[in-house]
Amino acid sequence: MQLIDTHQHLIYRDQLGYGWTNGIPALASGNFTRSDYGELTRGDDVIGTVFMETGVDDADYQKEARFVASLVGGDGLLAQVASCRPEIDEGFDAWLDECDRLSVAGFRRILHVVDDEMSRSETFRKNLRKIGRKDLAFDMCFLARQLPIAADLAKACPDQRFVLDHCGVPDIAGDAFSVWADAISEVARSPNVSVKLSGVTAYCTPGTANVETLRRWIDHIVQVFTPARIVWGGDWPVVNLGSGLPAWIEITKELLADLSADEQAAIGTGNARRIYRLS
Repeated sequence: MQLIDTHQHLIYRDQLGYGWTNGIPALASGNFTRSDYGELTRGDDVIGTVFMETGVDDADYQKEARFVASLVGGDGLLAQVASCRPEIDEGFDAWLDECDRLSVAGFRRILHVVDDEMSRSETFRKNLRKIGRKDLAFDMCFLARQLPIAADLAKACPDQRFVLDHCGVPDIAGDAFSVWADAISEVARSPNVSVKLSGVTAYCTPGTANVETLRRWIDHIVQVFTPARIVWGGDWPVVNLGSGLPAWIEITKELLADLSADEQAAIGTGNARRIYRLS
């Protein structure tokens, strides 16, 4: 099963600030580079990646996209999902226009670290519709408790392609399956939303991130979104808080082994090419 990793973070501390990593020992120091990633995935059928904005310090989000643009085209890096601030009109159009030249395949605003009302504002939704008119994707990053907000946002912007990151951040360690399953089923009813199979090993009780633990959660994702609306992401290096990247790749392949070859190909590469308009 070949994979396009649609959620590859990179950390270059000599270039950018990553204040959110403070207090997370596995991520708080050192760089996490393209060459590091290549060493981890050699022989694991990862045929390309899409950089995902890494939540840099607010003053650096545009600098990050400009820096990553210089890396696209090397080492299998196909495109990037850049950060943006749809809640603010000033400078938003200019940033969209600049990103036309930065190999940007989509945008993201991390929404679990801001007020819940932000994505409900008309300014935010108006600017998201501009992203849709540019035929670019928007990654939604919500916690499980915020999934009704995600469902509402998708309905309000029906012409925008959305990707829900990390399976909606389920509380696997807390076994909060039923509430999450109902909420994510509602999100899946919007045909403009796909889901990213990523991040979930970090939500397991430490030491329990395995096929058995994850089976019913991923089976539910496959059931409600179908293989036609699922993409795969490594979430490296954050995945180090769970299984680590090589193990997550193997878990993915085992979880999806019962799907047809065409369905596996759609999740592994085909949907990523379509949703992010990759060549």
